[in-house]
Amino acid sequence: MTAQIIDGKAFAATVREKVAGHVTRLKEENGITPGLAVVLVGEDPASQVYVRSKGKQTVEVGMNSFEHKLDADTSEADLLALVDQLNNDPTVHGILVQLPLPKHLNEDLVINSISPEKDVDGFHISNVGLLGTGQKSMVPCTPLGSLMMLRDHHGSLSGLDAVVIGRSNIVGKPMAQLLLGDSCTVTIAHSRTKDLADVVRRADIVVAAVGRPEMVPGDWIKPGATVIDVGINRIEREGKNVLVGDVDFASAKDVAGAITPVPGGVGPMTIACLLANTVTACCRANGLSEPEGLTA
Repeated sequence: MTAQIIDGKAFAATVREKVAGHVTRLKEENGITPGLAVVLVGEDPASQVYVRSKGKQTVEVGMNSFEHKLDADTSEADLLALVDQLNNDPTVHGILVQLPLPKHLNEDLVINSISPEKDVDGFHISNVGLLGTGQKSMVPCTPLGSLMMLRDHHGSLSGLDAVVIGRSNIVGKPMAQLLLGDSCTVTIAHSRTKDLADVVRRADIVVAAVGRPEMVPGDWIKPGATVIDVGINRIEREGKNVLVGDVDFASAKDVAGAITPVPGGVGPMTIACLLANTVTACCRANGLSEPEGLTA
C-alpha cells in the first residue's frame, strides 16, 4: 500500500480561490477591501522571503497589502507605536508582526499589543484563551491549514484518535485544541514522552510538529493512518541541501493511508490561511457573515 499524497500546494490554491471570491463579493456588495499589514523588523533572510511572498499573494487575491519594514535597531517604543497606529487604522483588518524579532524586543509584549480582532496569526493571549475554551477566535494559520486538510480527507474527524507530536504555542497546542473541537481523542506527545513510538502507533491521525528531521519512522505509523507533517528542516544529503519533514517520508508513505510531503504539504497552507483569517477578521469587524469553509 502506498499512501495518498495530500497535495498542500493544490489545496492552498483552492483556499486562495475561495478567498478571492469572498474579497470580490466584499468589494461589490459592501464597498470594503480587506487589508493585511505585515511588519518586518531587521534583515532576517528567511523572513524577507516570507514577507515578500505574503505581500504578493495578498495582492493576487485582491486585498490591500501594507508592508512596514523597520531597521533591526528599531526601539520597542517605535514598534509599539506602529502597532498602535495599525490597530486604529480602519483600512487594516489583519496585522502580522513577522517573527523572530531582534533580541532586544520583547516578542510577547509586541504580539499582545496587537488588537485581538486583527491578530491574524492567532498568537495573542486573548485568542489563545478563546480557542482553548472553544469560543470564536483568530486561529493560528498552520494548525488551521492542517485541520482543513484533515477535514477534506476524512469528512468527519469525530471519534478518531489523534496524536500531536510537539507542544509549541504556535502549532502543537492550538492543533490539539482544534482536533478536540472536532471531537477527536487527543494526545499531546513530545520528546520526553515515554514509549513515544507506542503512543504514535495507536493514532488514526498523526500531526508531527517537533522540529527534528525525520524523527518519526514508518514503523511508528499505524497502517492506514493520516500523517500531517508540519516540520521543515534543512539537512545535507549526498552533498546537497534538502528540505525534509519531521517524518521519514520514504518509510511512512508505505504504511500511512495519506500523508503530506515536505516541501509542498502544510507549508503552502500557512499563507493561504493567513489570507483566509484576514477575510474573516474583515467580515467580523463589519458585522458580516463569516466566509464558509475558511474558519475552524
